[in-house]
Amino acid sequence: MAVLKVIEVLSNSNESWEDAARNAVKHAAKSVKNIRSAYIHEQSAIVNGDNITEFRVNVKITFEVN
Repeated sequence: MAVLKVIEVLSNSNESWEDAARNAVKHAAKSVKNIRSAYIHEQSAIVNGDNITEFRVNVKITFEVN
């Protein structure tokens, strides 16, 4: 039986929500091993005038605890 733990990571990108999610996983992987999944909990954007200038995600990352 595996023991899994979930952490929440907030991330952003100037490019896309997809890129923000990738950034969250890359950053978490620096200190967390055995990442199994990433669930995009929330998405938001910063708007300046009529342009989106920043994409933000709240990611729940699941990993196996040894």
